Amino acid sequence: MRLFLGAFAGYFAVGLTLSLRFGYLLGDALSRTSAAQAVLLSRDPHVSAIGFIFTPLTALLQLPLVALSSWWSAITRWNISGIAVSALFMAGATVMVLGICRDRGLVGWHSALITAVFALNPMIVFYGANGMSEAVFLFFTCWAVRRLIRWVHTDDVHDLIVAGIALALAYLTRYDAVVAIAGAAFLVAGVTLLRRGRNEWRAMRRQAILDAVLVAGPGFIAFLVWSATSWLITGELLTQLTSTYGNSAILEQSGGSTGTPLVNASFAVVAVLAMGPLLPLLLPVGAVLAKARGDLEFLVAPVVFGAILAFQAVTYISGSTFGFLRFYICAIPLVVVLVVQLAPARGNPHTRRRGAFVTLREDGPSVGRPVAVLSVVLSLLAVPVTGWAMLTPSLSSQQYSLRYLLDAHPDVSDVDAVKARTVIASFSTERELAAYLDRMDLPEGSILVDTVYGFGVLAASAHPKRFVVPSDQDFTTILNDPAAAGVEYLLTVPNSGRGESDALNRRYPTVYDNGGTIATLEFEVPNVGADQPNWRIYRVLS
Repeated sequence: MRLFLGAFAGYFAVGLTLSLRFGYLLGDALSRTSAAQAVLLSRDPHVSAIGFIFTPLTALLQLPLVALSSWWSAITRWNISGIAVSALFMAGATVMVLGICRDRGLVGWHSALITAVFALNPMIVFYGANGMSEAVFLFFTCWAVRRLIRWVHTDDVHDLIVAGIALALAYLTRYDAVVAIAGAAFLVAGVTLLRRGRNEWRAMRRQAILDAVLVAGPGFIAFLVWSATSWLITGELLTQLTSTYGNSAILEQSGGSTGTPLVNASFAVVAVLAMGPLLPLLLPVGAVLAKARGDLEFLVAPVVFGAILAFQAVTYISGSTFGFLRFYICAIPLVVVLVVQLAPARGNPHTRRRGAFVTLREDGPSVGRPVAVLSVVLSLLAVPVTGWAMLTPSLSSQQYSLRYLLDAHPDVSDVDAVKARTVIASFSTERELAAYLDRMDLPEGSILVDTVYGFGVLAASAHPKRFVVPSDQDFTTILNDPAAAGVEYLLTVPNSGRGESDALNRRYPTVYDNGGTIATLEFEVPNVGADQPNWRIYRVLS
């Protein structure tokens, strides 16, 4: 409990500092906060306003705090609700890492040091403090890996079921978990087939299928329910792929992947090595040790985390996703687990009910002090490499701006520093625009805006009911005749890039240029944030 509370306090403090002191907010985190706000505080509140582009869990977890933003709007304006969720779950991931160490039989100081190295990794700290989905995803995948490692040892069906539930929740956090679920199912089936040796695998086939179903079933049900719900409400089964707001559409609108498959493959390899520089050493050494010991626990982390890393690499090489360093963050816990498994397993952790194929371990310390110290030193070597990667512009398009947090007035000749300041300033223009609109005495439903770019304005506003947004069930009707519905202002963005998917631009293609015959220009707001559009506010003609 002390570890959890201490980690949570640390991550939360870092997050509040980045947000309140430097105004450093990330777009995906803020968009999820805006979605949670729409569920509770929009002019048409309903659960499906959460949206179907992202899986829903990260936004749903924010609802209790977002509900309080009607009294204190800073909760959404500065993404405090998202920061609290990421701090909470990254602290939970830290506890899971400690649990993996203890389950392996490591002594107290050894477990504590390895856990501390994980918790203080700069990538872990940053994503435990910024409201993105990585912290929640890491918690559930680390939980699943811990339970699967326990199951290999205990053959306890409870461990298998809990691992399946954790993977299902990981899917409801990020789509990447689909490959982890598939990998876990094949792993569990393979381990079960070999429980009695290779000569008896035919007799174990039914049991192998049952075990695979237990671990993959919850994730499969989550996939079906989420996809069916999306289809019933939006008419699209896989919204992330088919929607005009989805990942595929964003890639197309932004010009697609700019690199060749070879260049993208090089980036993916470098990104994995930046997050886990010891993998080329630990994987073969760990495999040799596991073979000598007959230790199937070694397979769990490479299969679960490795499937996610491979999925990210393949999709980026094929041009189906973006080259973000954060997509390879699972390499960090993978390295930690491999370091832990350099020590032989010792002791028998408590379990609810041992299965028929439980493997009893020897008692006693897992390794001597010199080997334990060496494993901690190996873990520490990854920290500066990851920190260097985070601050390198060619590898990290967002995190590198952290090196310029204290440089408020960079030299104009330093291109990277100037660009970093615009990244840090992202959504500051939206906050100012929201504050300006809040000061106006406007009625409910008087401002029409799409959330493609407008989520930053909505999250920052103390009066979200004043906005008509796509999640409102009468949005299309109002869009077709804003004046008749009492709309007074249109918030518009250029009809190019991602702005092509903006509902106002699709309905009135020239609205940003000339008001589309339905409105007159009130004023224009130049944007100081990176990759953010200049806003034009139009007054609707009565």
